[in-house]
Amino acid sequence: MLILIIAGFSVAVGLAALTTVAEVGNRSDTRRSLKALDGYQVTVVREQEMLESFGKRVLSPIADSLGQRLKTLTPSGYNEKIGRKIMLAGNPVGYQVDRTIMLQALGALSVVVWFPVVYMVLELDGLLGLGAFGLLWAGSFLLPTLSLDRKIDDRRKAIARGLPDLLDLLVISVEAGLGFEQALDRTANAVPGHLSDEFRRMLQETRLGSSRADALRALDERTDVPELRSFIMALLQADTFGVSVGRILRAQADEMRIHRRLAAQEMAQKTPVKMLFPLVTCIFPAVFVIVLGPAMITIQNTL
Repeated sequence: MLILIIAGFSVAVGLAALTTVAEVGNRSDTRRSLKALDGYQVTVVREQEMLESFGKRVLSPIADSLGQRLKTLTPSGYNEKIGRKIMLAGNPVGYQVDRTIMLQALGALSVVVWFPVVYMVLELDGLLGLGAFGLLWAGSFLLPTLSLDRKIDDRRKAIARGLPDLLDLLVISVEAGLGFEQALDRTANAVPGHLSDEFRRMLQETRLGSSRADALRALDERTDVPELRSFIMALLQADTFGVSVGRILRAQADEMRIHRRLAAQEMAQKTPVKMLFPLVTCIFPAVFVIVLGPAMITIQNTL
């Protein structure tokens, strides 16, 4: 009996020792793996989520869920139109198709807010109240689209404005002996902006296996800038007919400089026409009051 007790105790001690050794080995392997990861920290998911703001934790998921539901109710063509606008705007942060549609839906439902504000709080009536109500409601509905259109226009202007300078640097790099891709990569890294970002994306697509022609056409689809489209068409023709890329770039750089000079002259010619309305409505009446006011007072006193 004593022998059985001693044998059982020995087996238990041996199993405990094996379990301890295995656990120590697993923990040492875990610590070794954690040390291999630079800056790795074990955090609780709930604490990490609570570090975010209330809008990101609560409002943003609700808005995304509503946007997804509204997206399924809208026509597919409208969704594609909004998606293309977001692409042309450069995919800015906070602009998604479902979120934009949700904001437009909230703007359409804001009629329940603007009606009491106009007729009860502001106490407007008649045509003035109807006009104020229509402007507020239309502004709430069109504000997301107008903001997106403004970002598209700003991005197009920035690309068209930076294209001549980038082409000059590209011509210098190509004539110095660099290949087209190398010169484009060096130029895009030297000149920050929307155009450089698009050229870097185009180079990334070519490195991933896409042809240069397909990458250039995709670049045209993402920007939709007439000046850049002419440059892309010239490069496509150079690849098709075997024309020297350096010669094409030099001709495009000269053409872009001429186009920018003509655009500046056009803006200068439009300045007098744009100044006409503020002159007639703001400056001329004040000048007439100062010049003719004393004379009118003198004539009135004489009569």
